[in-house]
Amino acid sequence: MPAPTTPPLSTDAPSVRTRPGGWPAVIAVTAGIFAIVTTEILPIGLLTPIGDTFGISDGTAGLMMTLPGILAAVAAPTVTATTGRVDRRRMLCALILVLALANFLAAAAPGYWLMMVSRVLVGLVIGAFWSIGASLASRLVPEAQAGRATAVIFSAVPLGSVLGVPAGTLLGQLAGWRAAFAVTGVLTLAVFAALVVSVPSLPPQHVTRLSVLRDLLGTARVRGALAVTFLVVTAHFGTYTYVTPFLADVTHAGPRTITLFLLAYGAAGILGNFLAGIRAGRAPRGTFAAAAALVAAATLLLPALGTGKSGALVLLLVWGTAYGAVPVCSQTWFVTAAPHRPEAASVLFTSSFQATFSLGALAGGAVVDAASTTAVMTLGGVVAALAALVMLRQPRQVPGPSRA
Repeated sequence: MPAPTTPPLSTDAPSVRTRPGGWPAVIAVTAGIFAIVTTEILPIGLLTPIGDTFGISDGTAGLMMTLPGILAAVAAPTVTATTGRVDRRRMLCALILVLALANFLAAAAPGYWLMMVSRVLVGLVIGAFWSIGASLASRLVPEAQAGRATAVIFSAVPLGSVLGVPAGTLLGQLAGWRAAFAVTGVLTLAVFAALVVSVPSLPPQHVTRLSVLRDLLGTARVRGALAVTFLVVTAHFGTYTYVTPFLADVTHAGPRTITLFLLAYGAAGILGNFLAGIRAGRAPRGTFAAAAALVAAATLLLPALGTGKSGALVLLLVWGTAYGAVPVCSQTWFVTAAPHRPEAASVLFTSSFQATFSLGALAGGAVVDAASTTAVMTLGGVVAALAALVMLRQPRQVPGPSRA
Protein backbone atom coordinates (compact mmCIF):
# COMPACT_ATOMS: atom_id res chain seq x y z
CA MET A 1 0.00 0.00 0.00
CA PRO A 2 1.53 3.36 -0.96
CA ALA A 3 2.09 5.78 1.89
CA PRO A 4 -0.35 8.71 2.04
CA THR A 5 1.06 12.03 1.02
CA THR A 6 0.30 15.65 1.79
CA PRO A 7 0.80 18.45 -0.71
CA PRO A 8 3.94 20.58 -0.60
CA LEU A 9 3.78 23.62 1.63
CA SER A 10 4.29 25.91 -1.32
CA THR A 11 4.13 24.99 -4.98
CA ASP A 12 5.92 28.23 -5.90
CA ALA A 13 9.01 27.63 -3.76
CA PRO A 14 12.05 26.44 -5.70
CA SER A 15 13.33 22.99 -4.92
CA VAL A 16 16.00 22.95 -2.27
CA ARG A 17 17.83 20.42 -4.42
CA THR A 18 18.77 23.26 -6.80
CA ARG A 19 20.87 24.91 -4.05
CA PRO A 20 22.31 22.03 -2.04
CA GLY A 21 24.55 22.51 0.95
CA GLY A 22 26.83 19.91 -0.56
CA TRP A 23 29.24 17.66 1.25
CA PRO A 24 30.25 20.23 3.91
CA ALA A 25 26.63 20.26 5.04
CA VAL A 26 26.51 16.45 5.03
CA ILE A 27 29.64 16.38 7.18
CA ALA A 28 28.12 18.93 9.58
CA VAL A 29 24.95 16.84 9.98
CA THR A 30 27.14 13.75 10.44
CA ALA A 31 29.09 15.59 13.14
CA GLY A 32 25.81 16.47 14.83
CA ILE A 33 24.72 12.85 14.95
CA PHE A 34 28.21 11.87 16.11
CA ALA A 35 27.89 14.30 19.03
CA ILE A 36 24.43 12.93 19.83
CA VAL A 37 25.52 9.29 19.67
CA THR A 38 28.61 10.00 21.76
CA THR A 39 26.56 11.83 24.41
CA GLU A 40 23.90 9.12 24.42
CA ILE A 41 26.20 6.13 24.88
CA LEU A 42 29.07 7.80 26.77
CA PRO A 43 27.76 6.39 30.09
CA ILE A 44 28.47 2.86 28.82
CA GLY A 45 32.21 3.41 29.18
CA LEU A 46 31.78 5.39 32.43
CA LEU A 47 29.02 3.35 34.06
CA THR A 48 31.05 2.11 37.03
CA PRO A 49 32.76 5.42 38.01
CA ILE A 50 29.49 7.34 37.69
CA GLY A 51 27.74 4.71 39.81
CA ASP A 52 30.52 4.91 42.40
CA THR A 53 30.26 8.70 42.54
CA PHE A 54 26.55 8.64 43.27
CA GLY A 55 26.55 5.38 45.27
CA ILE A 56 24.29 3.39 42.93
CA SER A 57 24.48 -0.07 41.30
CA ASP A 58 25.41 -0.75 37.67
CA GLY A 59 21.78 -1.60 36.94
CA THR A 60 20.54 1.68 38.39
CA ALA A 61 23.26 3.60 36.57
CA GLY A 62 21.98 1.96 33.40
CA LEU A 63 18.90 4.21 33.69
CA MET A 64 21.11 6.88 32.12
CA MET A 65 20.77 4.83 28.95
CA THR A 66 17.09 3.97 29.42
CA LEU A 67 15.63 7.43 30.04
CA PRO A 68 16.93 9.17 26.89
CA GLY A 69 15.63 6.35 24.72
CA ILE A 70 12.13 6.56 26.16
CA LEU A 71 11.98 10.32 25.72
CA ALA A 72 13.49 10.13 22.22
CA ALA A 73 10.77 7.69 21.21
CA VAL A 74 8.13 10.23 22.29
CA ALA A 75 9.99 13.28 21.00
CA ALA A 76 10.56 11.87 17.50
CA PRO A 77 6.91 12.09 16.40
CA THR A 78 5.72 14.93 18.65
CA VAL A 79 8.54 17.43 18.16
CA THR A 80 8.84 16.68 14.44
CA ALA A 81 5.09 17.12 13.94
CA THR A 82 4.68 20.25 16.08
CA THR A 83 7.64 21.96 14.37
CA GLY A 84 6.69 20.74 10.92
CA ARG A 85 6.61 24.25 9.44
CA VAL A 86 9.91 25.40 10.95
CA ASP A 87 12.99 25.58 8.74
CA ARG A 88 14.91 22.33 9.30
CA ARG A 89 18.25 24.19 9.53
CA ARG A 90 16.95 26.25 12.45
CA MET A 91 15.71 23.12 14.17
CA LEU A 92 19.06 21.34 13.85
CA CYS A 93 20.93 24.35 15.25
CA ALA A 94 18.55 24.82 18.19
CA LEU A 95 18.64 21.12 19.06
CA ILE A 96 22.43 20.95 19.05
CA LEU A 97 22.57 23.87 21.51
CA VAL A 98 20.26 21.96 23.85
CA LEU A 99 22.62 18.98 23.58
CA ALA A 100 25.56 21.18 24.61
CA LEU A 101 23.58 22.32 27.65
CA ALA A 102 22.82 18.70 28.57
CA ASN A 103 26.51 17.80 28.50
CA PHE A 104 27.50 20.73 30.70
CA LEU A 105 24.74 19.89 33.18
CA ALA A 106 26.02 16.30 33.39
CA ALA A 107 29.57 17.52 33.96
CA ALA A 108 28.43 19.73 36.85
CA ALA A 109 25.78 17.40 38.36
CA PRO A 110 26.08 17.42 42.18
CA GLY A 111 23.67 14.50 42.43
CA TYR A 112 22.19 11.73 40.31
CA TRP A 113 18.95 13.71 39.94
CA LEU A 114 20.62 16.44 37.87
CA MET A 115 22.40 13.81 35.80
CA MET A 116 18.97 12.42 34.97
CA VAL A 117 17.69 15.92 34.07
CA SER A 118 20.54 16.20 31.59
CA ARG A 119 19.57 12.82 30.16
CA VAL A 120 16.00 14.08 29.68
CA LEU A 121 17.38 16.85 27.46
CA VAL A 122 19.51 14.32 25.59
CA GLY A 123 16.41 12.26 24.87
CA LEU A 124 14.51 15.23 23.46
CA VAL A 125 17.41 16.12 21.16
CA ILE A 126 17.92 12.55 19.96
CA GLY A 127 14.31 12.10 18.90
CA ALA A 128 14.01 15.35 16.95
CA PHE A 129 17.53 15.66 15.46
CA TRP A 130 17.64 12.07 14.21
CA SER A 131 14.16 12.27 12.68
CA ILE A 132 15.06 15.43 10.77
CA GLY A 133 18.74 14.88 10.04
CA ALA A 134 18.56 11.26 8.90
CA SER A 135 16.28 12.17 5.98
CA LEU A 136 18.20 15.22 4.70
CA ALA A 137 20.89 13.56 2.58
CA SER A 138 18.86 13.76 -0.62
CA ARG A 139 18.28 17.49 -0.05
CA LEU A 140 21.92 18.35 0.55
CA VAL A 141 23.64 16.63 -2.39
CA PRO A 142 22.65 15.68 -5.95
CA GLU A 143 20.33 12.69 -6.14
CA ALA A 144 23.03 10.44 -7.59
CA GLN A 145 25.10 10.98 -4.43
CA ALA A 146 22.24 10.63 -1.94
CA GLY A 147 22.94 6.97 -1.13
CA ARG A 148 26.58 7.67 -0.36
CA ALA A 149 25.63 10.71 1.72
CA THR A 150 23.17 8.62 3.73
CA ALA A 151 25.90 6.08 4.47
CA VAL A 152 28.21 8.89 5.58
CA ILE A 153 25.56 10.32 7.92
CA PHE A 154 24.96 6.90 9.46
CA SER A 155 28.69 6.33 9.85
CA ALA A 156 28.31 8.69 12.82
CA VAL A 157 26.77 5.80 14.77
CA PRO A 158 29.83 3.52 14.76
CA LEU A 159 32.11 6.58 14.87
CA GLY A 160 30.50 7.44 18.19
CA SER A 161 31.61 4.00 19.37
CA VAL A 162 35.06 4.01 17.79
CA LEU A 163 36.01 7.56 18.77
CA GLY A 164 33.50 9.02 21.18
CA VAL A 165 33.08 6.29 23.80
CA PRO A 166 36.72 5.07 23.96
CA ALA A 167 38.01 8.66 24.01
CA GLY A 168 35.49 9.58 26.69
CA THR A 169 36.38 6.48 28.69
CA LEU A 170 40.09 7.26 28.48
CA LEU A 171 39.50 10.88 29.43
CA GLY A 172 37.35 9.71 32.32
CA GLN A 173 40.21 7.54 33.56
CA LEU A 174 42.73 10.38 33.27
CA ALA A 175 40.69 13.38 34.43
CA GLY A 176 37.41 12.00 35.80
CA TRP A 177 34.10 11.23 34.16
CA ARG A 178 32.90 14.85 34.52
CA ALA A 179 35.70 16.00 32.21
CA ALA A 180 34.45 13.59 29.53
CA PHE A 181 31.02 15.25 29.50
CA ALA A 182 32.54 18.75 29.58
CA VAL A 183 34.73 18.04 26.56
CA THR A 184 31.75 16.54 24.72
CA GLY A 185 29.87 19.76 25.44
CA VAL A 186 32.66 21.83 23.86
CA LEU A 187 32.64 19.50 20.84
CA THR A 188 28.90 20.04 20.51
CA LEU A 189 29.36 23.81 20.39
CA ALA A 190 31.84 23.31 17.54
CA VAL A 191 29.21 21.26 15.71
CA PHE A 192 26.74 24.12 16.17
CA ALA A 193 29.18 26.46 14.42
CA ALA A 194 29.61 23.98 11.56
CA LEU A 195 25.85 23.70 11.08
CA VAL A 196 25.42 27.48 11.03
CA VAL A 197 28.16 27.90 8.41
CA SER A 198 27.48 24.98 6.05
CA VAL A 199 23.80 23.98 6.13
CA PRO A 200 21.54 26.04 3.83
CA SER A 201 18.00 27.08 4.57
CA LEU A 202 15.81 23.95 4.43
CA PRO A 203 12.14 24.92 4.46
CA PRO A 204 9.95 21.86 5.04
CA GLN A 205 8.50 20.45 1.84
CA HIS A 206 5.82 18.39 3.59
CA VAL A 207 4.40 18.56 7.08
CA THR A 208 4.86 15.27 8.93
CA ARG A 209 1.53 15.20 10.72
CA LEU A 210 0.70 12.61 13.34
CA SER A 211 -2.08 11.35 11.05
CA VAL A 212 0.53 10.56 8.39
CA LEU A 213 2.51 8.50 10.91
CA ARG A 214 -0.64 6.67 11.95
CA ASP A 215 -1.43 5.81 8.34
CA LEU A 216 2.11 4.53 7.79
CA LEU A 217 1.75 2.28 10.83
CA GLY A 218 -1.21 0.68 9.08
CA THR A 219 1.01 -0.77 6.35
CA ALA A 220 2.34 -4.31 6.67
CA ARG A 221 5.86 -3.41 5.55
CA VAL A 222 6.21 -0.70 8.19
CA ARG A 223 4.92 -3.06 10.88
CA GLY A 224 7.50 -5.61 9.73
CA ALA A 225 10.23 -2.99 10.05
CA LEU A 226 9.04 -2.22 13.56
CA ALA A 227 9.08 -5.89 14.58
CA VAL A 228 12.59 -6.66 13.38
CA THR A 229 14.01 -3.40 14.73
CA PHE A 230 12.45 -4.10 18.14
CA LEU A 231 14.06 -7.52 18.39
CA VAL A 232 17.57 -6.79 17.17
CA VAL A 233 17.95 -3.47 19.00
CA THR A 234 16.63 -5.02 22.23
CA ALA A 235 19.20 -7.78 21.88
CA HIS A 236 22.04 -5.37 21.23
CA PHE A 237 21.44 -2.72 23.88
CA GLY A 238 20.34 -5.23 26.48
CA THR A 239 23.88 -6.61 26.22
CA TYR A 240 26.18 -3.84 25.01
CA THR A 241 25.08 -1.46 27.77
CA TYR A 242 26.74 -3.85 30.23
CA VAL A 243 29.74 -4.91 28.15
CA THR A 244 32.14 -2.90 30.34
CA PRO A 245 31.12 -4.72 33.55
CA PHE A 246 31.29 -8.03 31.62
CA LEU A 247 34.82 -7.37 30.40
CA ALA A 248 35.88 -6.35 33.91
CA ASP A 249 34.19 -9.23 35.78
CA VAL A 250 34.41 -12.15 33.33
CA THR A 251 37.31 -11.32 31.01
CA HIS A 252 39.24 -9.70 33.89
CA ALA A 253 40.33 -6.88 31.60
CA GLY A 254 41.74 -3.71 33.10
CA PRO A 255 40.47 -0.20 32.29
CA ARG A 256 43.00 0.45 29.52
CA THR A 257 42.34 -2.93 27.92
CA ILE A 258 38.61 -2.26 28.00
CA THR A 259 39.18 1.08 26.28
CA LEU A 260 41.21 -0.62 23.53
CA PHE A 261 38.54 -3.31 23.13
CA LEU A 262 35.81 -0.67 22.77
CA LEU A 263 37.99 1.11 20.23
CA ALA A 264 38.34 -2.11 18.22
CA TYR A 265 34.59 -2.70 18.48
CA GLY A 266 33.87 0.77 17.10
CA ALA A 267 36.37 0.39 14.26
CA ALA A 268 34.63 -2.82 13.24
CA GLY A 269 31.34 -0.94 13.41
CA ILE A 270 32.54 1.58 10.84
CA LEU A 271 33.40 -1.27 8.50
CA GLY A 272 29.99 -2.85 9.06
CA ASN A 273 28.23 0.45 8.39
CA PHE A 274 29.82 0.94 4.97
CA LEU A 275 29.46 -2.71 4.00
CA ALA A 276 25.76 -2.46 4.84
CA GLY A 277 25.50 0.82 2.93
CA ILE A 278 26.61 -1.04 -0.17
CA ARG A 279 24.33 -4.05 0.34
CA ALA A 280 21.24 -2.78 2.18
CA GLY A 281 19.78 -0.82 -0.71
CA ARG A 282 19.73 -3.97 -2.87
CA ALA A 283 18.95 -6.62 -0.25
CA PRO A 284 17.72 -5.02 3.01
CA ARG A 285 16.19 -8.21 4.40
CA GLY A 286 19.17 -10.49 3.80
CA THR A 287 21.70 -7.89 5.00
CA PHE A 288 19.71 -7.18 8.15
CA ALA A 289 19.23 -10.90 8.88
CA ALA A 290 22.95 -11.57 8.50
CA ALA A 291 23.76 -8.73 10.90
CA ALA A 292 21.30 -10.05 13.49
CA ALA A 293 22.70 -13.58 13.18
CA LEU A 294 26.24 -12.32 13.79
CA VAL A 295 25.11 -10.32 16.84
CA ALA A 296 23.49 -13.51 18.13
CA ALA A 297 26.63 -15.58 17.55
CA ALA A 298 28.91 -13.04 19.24
CA THR A 299 26.80 -12.54 22.37
CA LEU A 300 25.99 -16.24 22.79
CA LEU A 301 29.65 -17.19 22.55
CA LEU A 302 30.98 -14.43 24.83
CA PRO A 303 30.23 -16.26 28.11
CA ALA A 304 32.17 -19.30 26.84
CA LEU A 305 34.97 -17.75 24.79
CA GLY A 306 35.08 -14.28 26.32
CA THR A 307 36.77 -15.44 29.51
CA GLY A 308 40.08 -14.88 27.74
CA LYS A 309 41.12 -11.56 26.25
CA SER A 310 41.82 -12.96 22.77
CA GLY A 311 38.42 -14.63 22.52
CA ALA A 312 36.64 -11.55 23.82
CA LEU A 313 38.43 -9.31 21.31
CA VAL A 314 37.57 -11.52 18.34
CA LEU A 315 33.91 -11.69 19.35
CA LEU A 316 33.77 -7.93 19.90
CA LEU A 317 35.11 -7.43 16.38
CA VAL A 318 32.38 -9.68 14.98
CA TRP A 319 29.77 -7.95 17.13
CA GLY A 320 30.94 -4.48 16.11
CA THR A 321 30.89 -5.32 12.40
CA ALA A 322 27.39 -6.77 12.72
CA TYR A 323 25.91 -3.96 14.76
CA GLY A 324 27.49 -1.33 12.51
CA ALA A 325 25.11 -2.58 9.84
CA VAL A 326 21.98 -2.38 11.99
CA PRO A 327 21.08 1.36 11.90
CA VAL A 328 21.54 1.75 8.14
CA CYS A 329 19.65 -1.52 7.50
CA SER A 330 16.76 -0.47 9.73
CA GLN A 331 16.58 3.04 8.24
CA THR A 332 16.69 1.58 4.71
CA TRP A 333 13.90 -0.85 5.56
CA PHE A 334 11.67 1.96 6.86
CA VAL A 335 12.36 4.29 3.91
CA THR A 336 11.81 1.45 1.44
CA ALA A 337 8.47 0.79 3.12
CA ALA A 338 7.47 4.48 2.72
CA PRO A 339 9.50 5.80 -0.25
CA HIS A 340 7.46 8.99 -0.75
CA ARG A 341 7.66 10.15 2.88
CA PRO A 342 11.31 9.92 3.95
CA GLU A 343 10.99 12.24 6.96
CA ALA A 344 7.95 10.36 8.24
CA ALA A 345 9.81 7.08 7.77
CA SER A 346 12.76 8.54 9.67
CA VAL A 347 10.44 9.55 12.51
CA LEU A 348 9.16 5.99 12.83
CA PHE A 349 12.70 4.62 12.57
CA THR A 350 13.97 6.96 15.29
CA SER A 351 11.01 6.43 17.59
CA SER A 352 11.09 2.64 17.37
CA PHE A 353 14.87 2.49 17.56
CA GLN A 354 15.09 4.69 20.64
CA ALA A 355 12.16 3.08 22.46
CA THR A 356 13.72 -0.32 21.94
CA PHE A 357 17.14 1.04 22.91
CA SER A 358 15.74 2.08 26.31
CA LEU A 359 13.75 -1.11 26.84
CA GLY A 360 16.80 -3.22 26.02
CA ALA A 361 18.98 -1.29 28.46
CA LEU A 362 16.28 -1.51 31.14
CA ALA A 363 15.75 -5.24 30.66
CA GLY A 364 19.49 -5.83 30.61
CA GLY A 365 19.88 -3.90 33.86
CA ALA A 366 17.21 -6.02 35.54
CA VAL A 367 18.98 -9.21 34.44
CA VAL A 368 22.39 -7.90 35.55
CA ASP A 369 21.12 -6.94 39.00
CA ALA A 370 19.16 -10.20 39.41
CA ALA A 371 21.69 -12.58 37.86
CA SER A 372 24.92 -11.62 36.09
CA THR A 373 26.46 -10.05 32.99
CA THR A 374 26.96 -13.58 31.64
CA ALA A 375 23.22 -14.21 31.83
CA VAL A 376 22.41 -10.99 29.98
CA MET A 377 24.77 -11.93 27.13
CA THR A 378 23.08 -15.30 26.74
CA LEU A 379 19.55 -13.88 26.74
CA GLY A 380 20.56 -11.16 24.29
CA GLY A 381 21.97 -13.76 21.93
CA VAL A 382 18.71 -15.70 21.98
CA VAL A 383 16.70 -12.57 21.14
CA ALA A 384 19.08 -11.67 18.30
CA ALA A 385 18.74 -15.17 16.85
CA LEU A 386 14.95 -14.80 16.99
CA ALA A 387 15.29 -11.46 15.17
CA ALA A 388 17.21 -13.12 12.34
CA LEU A 389 14.53 -15.79 11.98
CA VAL A 390 11.74 -13.19 11.90
CA MET A 391 13.55 -11.21 9.22
CA LEU A 392 13.91 -14.23 6.98
CA ARG A 393 10.14 -14.77 7.21
CA GLN A 394 9.39 -11.22 6.06
CA PRO A 395 8.35 -10.76 2.41
CA ARG A 396 11.03 -9.55 0.04
CA GLN A 397 11.13 -5.78 -0.45
CA VAL A 398 11.70 -4.04 -3.73
CA PRO A 399 13.76 -0.91 -3.09
CA GLY A 400 12.10 2.24 -4.32
CA PRO A 401 13.37 5.76 -4.84
CA SER A 402 13.31 8.17 -1.93
CA ARG A 403 11.52 11.42 -2.50
CA ALA A 404 12.47 14.56 -0.64
